[in-house]
Amino acid sequence: MKAAVVTGFDKPLVIRDLLVPRPGPGQVLVRMEASGLCRTDIHAACGDWPLKPNPPFIPGHEGVGVIEEAAADVSTARIGKRVAIPWLARTCGHCRSCLTGWETLCERQENNGYSVDGAYAEYAAVHEAGIVEVPEALPAFEAAPLSCAGSAAYKAIKVAGVTPAERVAVFGAGGLGHMALQYARIAGALVTAVDIEWNKLHLAAKLGADHVVNARADDPVEALREAGGADVAVVLTAAPTAFEQAYRSLRRGGRLVCVGLPPGGAALGVPFFETVVGGRSVIGSVAGTRQELTEVFALAAAGRTEMIAEPRALDDVNACFDDVLGGRVPARLVFEF
Repeated sequence: MKAAVVTGFDKPLVIRDLLVPRPGPGQVLVRMEASGLCRTDIHAACGDWPLKPNPPFIPGHEGVGVIEEAAADVSTARIGKRVAIPWLARTCGHCRSCLTGWETLCERQENNGYSVDGAYAEYAAVHEAGIVEVPEALPAFEAAPLSCAGSAAYKAIKVAGVTPAERVAVFGAGGLGHMALQYARIAGALVTAVDIEWNKLHLAAKLGADHVVNARADDPVEALREAGGADVAVVLTAAPTAFEQAYRSLRRGGRLVCVGLPPGGAALGVPFFETVVGGRSVIGSVAGTRQELTEVFALAAAGRTEMIAEPRALDDVNACFDDVLGGRVPARLVFEF
């Protein structure tokens, strides 16, 4: 099978012809149909974060494909089903986080395309416990990027507790941001999209953003304060400046939701006085759970959201990484098999 492999953090990915993996205990074999390119895949390939993956490995956690085989200890009932391979590969299943609906906080979790091989391949052997079935009405091309970009954006709006008529500022209007603004609108919010690329802001306006701000040309803090301040600011970019701007744009009682992860373990400086006296909150939001991904798929299948993506070939993976880093992609890229 063809696969894109990270052989070192300072090297481009290599396209290799590998043996089709055999499903191990608790696993199924999925024939890939599509796999989205997430910025996390680039961080993984570059070893940007304090907890690093171990090369060689296959990245990818926005995969969608059909189950073709199951291990001896796994039911064959799902063979032939189209499923998603999300960020969360599996968890311990019995810690407090797992038992209270916060499985993405499990300290013993494994992650597709990071700690275990992922979806940048024609086949993937994945843990059956971590996959999510895709509705028949939802094409693999659209479902693939929803597996992370959709679920992570959806989770951010949920943990923010967005209510109707609140102003939600979305910092970073690309792959996750264009979905976050749609979920915020479903919740009844007024949405301001902030980015430094006009192509992403034009897309945000097309998808229903009430207000757009180009942070390269204008100060987003001033723009949001003129609008009354943000009740919620969701930061989906990895640019450290955006976190500081998002916090300063909050009105009293506002909530800052941090999703993007700047490389190098950068720290967020929060002023104590303004936070306490202004009743502001800082919330970390990681990927959605399996149930939340199921809800994301349901909204998409019902036509309530639109995933904007462009098709690409796996052979062009390194050029695709460059396009994402260069801001030339309005939303998401998807490798088709």
